[in-house]
Order: sequence, then structure tokens, then C-alpha cells
Amino acid sequence: MNTQQININSVIDEAKFTPFHWGVLIWCLIIIIFDGYDLVIYGVALPLLMQEWALSAVQAGMLASTALFGMMFGAMSFGTLSDKLGRKKTIMICVAIFSGFTFLGAFATNPIEFGILRFLAGLGIGGVMPNVVALMTEYAPKRIRSTLVALMFSGYAIGGMTSALLGAWLVADYGWKIMFYIAGIPFIALPLIWKFLPESLMFLTQKGDTEKVRSIVQKISPEQPVSAVAEFSLNEPSAGDEAPLKALFQQGRTFSTVMFWIAFFMCLLMVYALGSWLPKLMIQAGYSLGASMLFLFALNIGGMVGAIGGGVLADKFHLKPVLSIMFTVGALALIMLGFNSPQAVLYALIAVAGAATIGSQILLYTFVAQFYPAAVRSTGMGWASGIGRIGAIVGPVLTGALLTLELPHQMNFLAIAIPGAIAALAVFLVNLKASVEGSKEQQAVPVKSPVIKSAAN
Repeated sequence: MNTQQININSVIDEAKFTPFHWGVLIWCLIIIIFDGYDLVIYGVALPLLMQEWALSAVQAGMLASTALFGMMFGAMSFGTLSDKLGRKKTIMICVAIFSGFTFLGAFATNPIEFGILRFLAGLGIGGVMPNVVALMTEYAPKRIRSTLVALMFSGYAIGGMTSALLGAWLVADYGWKIMFYIAGIPFIALPLIWKFLPESLMFLTQKGDTEKVRSIVQKISPEQPVSAVAEFSLNEPSAGDEAPLKALFQQGRTFSTVMFWIAFFMCLLMVYALGSWLPKLMIQAGYSLGASMLFLFALNIGGMVGAIGGGVLADKFHLKPVLSIMFTVGALALIMLGFNSPQAVLYALIAVAGAATIGSQILLYTFVAQFYPAAVRSTGMGWASGIGRIGAIVGPVLTGALLTLELPHQMNFLAIAIPGAIAALAVFLVNLKASVEGSKEQQAVPVKSPVIKSAAN
């Protein structure tokens, strides 16, 4: 009797881009768009909330930080849970949490209730990110993997822009609560997500669910028939990876794990420092409020272009050199922002800064996803993201403290540029030999045969 031997990693890596891949990309993109919408929604409601509840700037800032704290804990806990429970179920739980608790925020009667609900929503917002990235990474063909993850992650900026546009259109007539009502749409859409979003193929293979694996493999490679007695295997080593958190520090990964954490911390520190204070910094430099808001828009546009462009470059070269160069160029752009330049040059510098901060944040997720084996992938991303959230919390606070010192304009941007240089160094020091593709364990079990072969049993 002949038995097909099918290597899942090779099937995915060598696959053509099929309608099945489109489905994974679109559903992951939709989830990220709503995730981004729910994160930015507070900024849209803030002016009316401060007026309704008589909040000071300090109280408003503390309310904003509740979601960030939730995101930190959510990224760490749900990233680890996913490696045990599966990507799809964990994503469903996270969507239910961030959509449900954001919707309930419309019924909060005081800042304390609102803060608790934002913290709980933050758990889902932070938890869904590493899992959606892991799922997209595991299904993307190798030659366009970084590009597809970057395209999917651009949904974050789309969600933020959607939140801002809807806020400008609806809040004046319907109040801030309408924004939170809209946030309940993903909760209603959970049955559709359950039906159309596939589970991780590597997770299904590890669990021995051959029927589902066979069905998905046939969709990924429709030109290759899959027999009813096919056997499926992974070429990623699992020895030592049974405890996902511990595995981040095994098999030569310890140093690189710490470098990823430093890079995430520094990157998110810059992202949230610029996102929170860029208009204020530019106003202090003598620009009008309107021009300062356009600078913020240029920052986000640069982030989208940087993520997608960086993803394309990473598929041609590698994420490590691309990210190192992007962080370095971004640090230089921030330093140059401290000097007087023509307005067109300023917009270009801010767009480059956006590409090097927002864009690099997206590519960092892709780098981490490709570095760790499938068994610990979400855990690796979850903890890196969680550590990064500490930087997100610290960044606006440190920048605000910096502004109180009334330093020269150049010094403010120099201070924000320093984390970019540190992030560039951290990425440069990541040891690729400890990654999935470069590990000795991986090389010990190469796939010498075709993706699908027959063998006498």
C-alpha cells in the first residue's frame, strides 16, 4: 500500500497564492481594522468625555493608559494561550473581549467604570495582534511572507483613520457614544469569523486532526491530489518547545529574545511618543495647529508606506538588515526634524520617521513570527509585544516630562531619536542561527524529497 508523505512546511512555503490565501488575508485584515478602530476610539471621544466628566489632562491621560495596560497583559497572556488552545479560538475570544467591552463603554456613567471597561477591552486588543500575525505568517507563501503580513497589518492604520473620519462625521450630531455602539459590530460578526477563518495548519497537524489538515492542504495546493491515507508532518523541531515561555530562552534563543524585547520597547516608545506629542512639539516649534495635525497625518501615511515597502524589501533581502537600516534612517530623520527646514522637507522627514516607527513596529512582528518555531510563535510575539507595551506607556510620559524642562527644540527630537538607534543595534544583534530557518536542529531534518511523495508502507 502506498502512503503519501506530505510536509506541511514545504506545502506552505512553496504554495502559489490561491483564493484560500486571499480569504485568510482578508479576514485577518478585517479583524486588524476593527482592532485599530477600537484602540483609536478613545482619542475621538476624549474632548467630549473631558467636558462631560470634567476631567483634567492628567485624569484623561490616566484613562488612556488603562487600555495600554490591558494590551500589555493581553499580549502576554493570550499569546501564550494560543500556543495551547489554537490561533482561531484565541482570536475569537479576543475579538469578543475587545468588541464587547468597547461596546459596553458607551454605558459607563463615570471615569472609573469607563477605565475598567477600557482595561478589559485592552486585553482583547493586545491579545488579538500576535495571534493574527502568527496565523497570517503560517499561511503565507515564503516568497511573499513579509509583504502579506505588512499588508494585513496596514489594517491598523485603516482602522485608526476610519475611527477618526467617522468621529468627525457622527460625533457632532450623535455624541461620543455612537462610536462605541459601532464597535459592537465584530461581536455580531463572530459566527462569520468562526465559519471562514481557518485554524493554523501547523497547530492542526500537531494535534493530529488529519481530516481538517487534508482539506486545507487541498485548498492550498489544488493541483496536488491528497489521498485519504496521506500522512502529514512538520520539519520544525518540537523537542524542548513543549513549555512555550521557557522555550523562548532555550536552543540558543535567549540573547535574541532579549534583543527583540529591547527593540519592541524602543520602537513602541517612539510610536506613542510621536503619536501623542508630535502636534504639540510642532506647535512649540512655531507651526499652526492645522499644520501640526497634517504632520500627524503624514506620520501615519509614512507608517503604511514603510510597512508595505519594508515588507517587499524584506522578502528580497531579509528582515534583519531592512529593519536595522529603517531604524537608523528614522533616528537620523528625527534628529533633522529639530532644525529649520522648508515645509515640504519637514513633511518628508516626518513621513520617514513614521515609516521607521509605525512601519518598523509592523515588520518587527513579522521578524519575531519568522524567528520562532510554530509551537512557541504566539508566545514569542505576545511577550515581545507585551514588553513593547511598557514602552508605549512610558513614551508619552517621558516626552511630557521632557517638554516641562523647556529644552531647545533640537534636544526634544534628539531625545526621541535615541531609542531608534538602540532599536537598530538590538535588531542587528539578533542571532539568525538560533531562528527556525537557521537552527542546527532545523538543518538536521532537511526536506530532501518533494513536497508530496509516495512511499511503500
